[in-house]
Amino acid sequence: MKQRRRTAVNYYVGLDVSLEQTAVCVLGEDGRVVMERSVASHPDDIGACLADLDGTIMRVGFEAGPLAPWLYSGLAERGLPVFCIEVRQMKAFAKASPVKTDRRDARLIAQAIRTGLFKATHVKTDYSQRIRLLLRHRQSMVRRNKDLINTVRGTLKAFGIRTGGGKNTLYARRVREAIDDPVLLAMTEPLLVAYEDGLRTLAVIDKMVLDIVKKDATCRLLMTMPGVGPVTALTFRTGVDVPWRFDSSRLVAAVFGLTPRVHASGEMEQVGRISKCGDAMVRAMLYEAANVMMTRCKADNWLKSWALGIARRRGARKAKVALARRLAVVLHRMWSDETEFSIERPAAMNS
Repeated sequence: MKQRRRTAVNYYVGLDVSLEQTAVCVLGEDGRVVMERSVASHPDDIGACLADLDGTIMRVGFEAGPLAPWLYSGLAERGLPVFCIEVRQMKAFAKASPVKTDRRDARLIAQAIRTGLFKATHVKTDYSQRIRLLLRHRQSMVRRNKDLINTVRGTLKAFGIRTGGGKNTLYARRVREAIDDPVLLAMTEPLLVAYEDGLRTLAVIDKMVLDIVKKDATCRLLMTMPGVGPVTALTFRTGVDVPWRFDSSRLVAAVFGLTPRVHASGEMEQVGRISKCGDAMVRAMLYEAANVMMTRCKADNWLKSWALGIARRRGARKAKVALARRLAVVLHRMWSDETEFSIERPAAMNS
C-alpha cells in the first residue's frame, strides 16, 4: 500500500513587538491564519512559539523599533530568516484598516511578509550599536546643557539681567557676577551647578569618543575631509555601518533624508524640500560639517568652492543642505575606496 507523500508547508510570521508582549501571527502559503498567540518579547519565548510549527518558516518580520536589534540578533542566532521592516511603510498599510490592535498589526505584518510587499531595513552590527549608545548619551548631555543655559537666560531677563550665551564654565561665572540680588543668585545657583556638572560629564564622554576614534582607521580616514571632526566621523561611521550595503554612493544621501521629495502626476512635477527620513543624527552632523566647511575652514577645496557657488545663486541655507548631501556621497566613496580626501576634484567624481 502506497503511503501519501506529505507536501512541504511554508509559513510566514508577523510579529507586533511591544515592550512586554509580542503578538505572533503565522500565515500559510494561501494566506490563511495558522496560529495567533501573544508571548513575552524575548527571543527565547518567540523561538519556542515558532518551534511548534511543523513546516518551513520562510520569513519572519517585525517593525523597526527599540527592541529590533536585540530581537533580530537573537532570532537570527536560532536560524530564523528574520527581516526588519520599515515603520513608515507598515503605517501606510495600517491606515487602510479601521481596527487598530496588536493582533491586527501582527496579521498585517504577516501579510506583507508573505506577499513580499515590504522594505527591509538594515540592522546595525553590535559594534555600531554600542558606539551609537555613547553618541546618543552625548547628544542628550548637549541638549540638557543647552536647556539649562536657555532657562537661566530666559528667567533672568525678567529682572533686567542679560547674561548672553556661553558653552563653558566661564558662562556660569559670568552669570554669578551679573546677579547682584542674593535671593535670585540662590535660586539660580542649583541650575548653574547642574550645568557645570553637565560640562564635566560631557568632557568624560568626549574623551571616550576621542579614544574610540584614535583606534578606528575608518574614522581617521573620514576626518581627512575639512569640517569633519571626531563626532561627525564616528556618527557617519555608525550610521552607514556596512559600506557595501549600498550599490552606489549616491544612495547614501537618500537613506539619510537629504534628497528632495518629488511629487509627479501626469504633466505636473513638484520638487519639494528634503525628505528628512532615516537617521536624524547623521543628517544633523552632516549639516554641521557643511556649515563648518563653508564658514570656518580657511583653506579652499573643490567641495567648498562648489557650495559657495550655490550660495551665491540660491542662498546659504540651501547651499549647506546641498553640501551636506554631497558630503554623504563623498564620505562613502572615500570609505569604499579607502582614499583620503583630495583638495582638487577627482576626475572620477561626477559633478
